[in-house]
Amino acid sequence: MRGVIFMRWFACFILLLVPASTFADGIKTLADGEILRGNFVQERLLQGFDAPLRSEGSFVLAPGMGLIWRVEKPFAITTLMTDRGLAQQSDGTTTLNLPASRAPFMAGLYDMLTGALAGDWSGLERDFTLEKSGGADIWHLRLVPRKDASTASMPIVEIRVTGADFVQSVEIEKQGGDIDKLSFADQRRLTGPLAADELTLLDSVGGP
Repeated sequence: MRGVIFMRWFACFILLLVPASTFADGIKTLADGEILRGNFVQERLLQGFDAPLRSEGSFVLAPGMGLIWRVEKPFAITTLMTDRGLAQQSDGTTTLNLPASRAPFMAGLYDMLTGALAGDWSGLERDFTLEKSGGADIWHLRLVPRKDASTASMPIVEIRVTGADFVQSVEIEKQGGDIDKLSFADQRRLTGPLAADELTLLDSVGGP
């Protein structure tokens, strides 16, 4: 359970840790009151399968409030993350509502997300070695888990990220040879509040 949730949410927040116009200097993060919206395509290349498993959808991030990750194809599933925990809904029914108190690792994951948005890479660097290349136009980032007790159960070989103004693609190579590929499009910073239904979704996380 821990590994599945970690993989899903690491994939979600890795795209947000460098919404930058410059990669090497002065990472540009979301300002107060800004939210980030975009679309994604995810392909899972599993050993023993000829064709990848493909899903696509949209996301919205509101710093200090949470992240909404909507898979729209092939099945509609909405996953929510806040500092209170993790929830998942399908066809309007909540199928998972995991308070942070029942999954302490979620607090660390959320802290890495919010810290990265503030330009603080220390949360990542505690668990990964980071190799950066390229420049402001196109940059690349390779993350390799450190060999210590805190990452011993992490099912990741390495993560490869490419981006420009925003993260464009992420590849997560897992033990056993499976690979998750994510590509992102139509990412945009917007000023203004979340929609009422989005606020309701985030408020439901971690509740009874």
